[in-house]
Amino acid sequence: KYYNFFADTIRDVTSIHALPVLNVVLPIGISFYTFHTISYIVDVAAGRVRPARSLFEYLTYVSLFSQLVAGPIVRFRQIEEDLEHIDGGLREDQVARGLGFFVIGMMKKVIIADTLARYVDPMLASYQELSFVGAWLSALGYTFQLYFDFSGYSDMAVGLGYMFGLRIPQNFNAPYRALGIRDFWRRWHISLSSWLRDYLYIPLGGNRNGPVHTHVNLFVTMVLGGLWHGANWTFVLWGAYHGALLILDRFVEPWTSRLPVLLHRWSTFLLVVVGWVIFRAQDMTMARVWLGKMFGFGAEPALIVPSTLLLVLIIVCFIAVNLLPETWDMKFTPQRRWATAYALGLFIVYLFMNGRDSVFLYYQF
Repeated sequence: KYYNFFADTIRDVTSIHALPVLNVVLPIGISFYTFHTISYIVDVAAGRVRPARSLFEYLTYVSLFSQLVAGPIVRFRQIEEDLEHIDGGLREDQVARGLGFFVIGMMKKVIIADTLARYVDPMLASYQELSFVGAWLSALGYTFQLYFDFSGYSDMAVGLGYMFGLRIPQNFNAPYRALGIRDFWRRWHISLSSWLRDYLYIPLGGNRNGPVHTHVNLFVTMVLGGLWHGANWTFVLWGAYHGALLILDRFVEPWTSRLPVLLHRWSTFLLVVVGWVIFRAQDMTMARVWLGKMFGFGAEPALIVPSTLLLVLIIVCFIAVNLLPETWDMKFTPQRRWATAYALGLFIVYLFMNGRDSVFLYYQF
């Protein structure tokens, strides 16, 4: 996965040009079943779980279809009991919960994320021409696009799991309501942040060897977590950015904890938005130009809104992520009235899709 990235980097910084370029087609889901396998091997070796009772059970866990290409990352111990009782028959409450999660996840993806993408993607295709307002709107638009796209996939994966009798863990918990960067990583892509903590940060030493080693371990963990997303220096920079923020958060927490809740939440949100700009940029040049325009460098100071509908969508999304309950906080019961709601939701999704491709953003990772 990373060979060409490192080979290109070596060629750029040295005079070595003998390294060949490999045209490798990566297997679908390589990142996630690699994480599954590592956690399984480590947990079995440490005695935290007993080995799967059959090769089939192990392969079912590693290649769990509903979340294989974008997560959540599932530990074997989280679904071991469900796998061993998979032939016990479905319960109505699990099917109802699964349908609810699946429909809401698809609505998040198709109705919200894909609609935002129709405005954000063309703007970023010509990022050199963004105005100050356009740079901020595209950054905020992508911030909500990524959240509703990825949390939508996670909800659908959880829903499909419930329909087959598998309880897949929560992956998002209102991340844009976080109070501080540490709180953000407790809420965003929970399965990844907990995996990095348990299988990278703690084995590196965690916080056991004093503050200097703690900060180094944090930084290394986040840089590697960024690199996991793809072979691009923008992902490395994004990981380093969050690593630096996590270290800084430890120093400023005594002061930020006394801030009014809304001020603390929104300042955290703005820091996250800046990070998503680096994350979304195709290369370092795009990241530099886009961020520069957001902070008034090289951008037209015009206050003309490129798209009124995009502005309205961003405002609606901002209100939604701050006020509406997470899918995990909703109650889905096996009652007939829910069938009408699910059918209506899927029909609206069908109207929005209208034959368009709708690829999930995290497929690329």
